[in-house]
Amino acid sequence: MRSLLTAAAISVAFTLFLTPVFVRLFRTWGWGQVIRTPEAIENPSHAEKRGTVTMGGTIFIAGTVVGYIVGCFVGANPPTVSGLLVLWMMIGLGAVGFIDDYMKVRRQRSLGLSGWRKVIGQVIVTVPFGILALTLPTANGGTPASAYVSIVRDVPWLYFFVLGPILGWLLYLTWVSFIGVAWSNSTNVTDGLDGLAAGCGVFVVGAYSLLAFWQFNQSCTNPFLDPATRDACYPTANPFDLAIVAAAFVGALVGFLWWNAPKAKIFMGDVGSMAIGGVIAALSILTRTEVLGVLLAGVYIIGPGSVILQRLYFKLTRGKRLFLMSPFHHHLEMRGWPEITIVVRMWIIAGMLAVTGIGLFYVDWLAHT
Repeated sequence: MRSLLTAAAISVAFTLFLTPVFVRLFRTWGWGQVIRTPEAIENPSHAEKRGTVTMGGTIFIAGTVVGYIVGCFVGANPPTVSGLLVLWMMIGLGAVGFIDDYMKVRRQRSLGLSGWRKVIGQVIVTVPFGILALTLPTANGGTPASAYVSIVRDVPWLYFFVLGPILGWLLYLTWVSFIGVAWSNSTNVTDGLDGLAAGCGVFVVGAYSLLAFWQFNQSCTNPFLDPATRDACYPTANPFDLAIVAAAFVGALVGFLWWNAPKAKIFMGDVGSMAIGGVIAALSILTRTEVLGVLLAGVYIIGPGSVILQRLYFKLTRGKRLFLMSPFHHHLEMRGWPEITIVVRMWIIAGMLAVTGIGLFYVDWLAHT
């Protein structure tokens, strides 16, 4: 417990007190937000945001790393393979977003990496993660990831390697890549209003921290586990370390949100939104709750889902729009909703979905006891 609290506290302090320092530094470097001209015309409130310091995701990425390392060693819980894999996804996908942001800032245009180049970068990060997660041994002899598709637990009949090792690896890496690309792009699309992506991330990753801590208490390797509940135990590798890194990330987001809440003094940029997606993807895979993650992090599906619906409706109706503007939070802006109202209500939705996901997780545990 000391590691959890220390990791969160150090991360909060890092981003809360050092963000103003980074803001001045980024302003000196010319890292200002670029707003598309069509977007400024359609949504005039966004024109006011032009020039606001961006790429702030680098701050909470650094805060998470510092908080995690300090928390681990203060509580005598050295970093494990699982925790380091979460950091890999956070830093790796954040790096893809950083390249995209830097190209925009340097060129003073809203076009950074093309869609396919961005996806290729995300796959380059997620494939090594998938390989290492299924091959690196843990202290208990297992591996961080599972060779099964998982809902709340592994589904025995959804085994990737049932048709042999070659096809099995292809299926498994495709699955892992899909999760990484989907979540990093979903969080990226959701990041459109001050504090929206960061605030929702606090609820989602906080839920994962609680979930991983519960798996630690009910771990199959726990010698003090109640025999009456042993059939309901979890084979998750290093669940306590996953709880620590998740707590560190939540703390970093909370401190950053102090400066990112409306009206934002700094934006997280793609480096931040993709890092959030990377953490969610990694935690869903390593806690073996990939499908449950659709509910836990369901708030991040609203934005990209509305974009898909908008495009389909546009094609089917030959030019008509389902929403005034997509993603959906911009549609609400066009309807006259104040930005702060949209953000807070999206936070409420994020909290409700996260709590519902945890509830289903607990119901599954009850069903196995």
